[in-house]
Amino acid sequence: MLGRLFKALIFLLVLAFIALVGFAYLGDLTPEQSDVAEPVTLDVD
Repeated sequence: MLGRLFKALIFLLVLAFIALVGFAYLGDLTPEQSDVAEPVTLDVD
């Protein structure tokens, strides 16, 4: 019984790793880019 549980746990860990690698390669992980412009006042004496 404990051996089957251990095998199931190993199987789920391998499956989760494969899913993580697949998402990293196929998922859309590009960040949204936008221009930011703010006025800057310099205190020059």
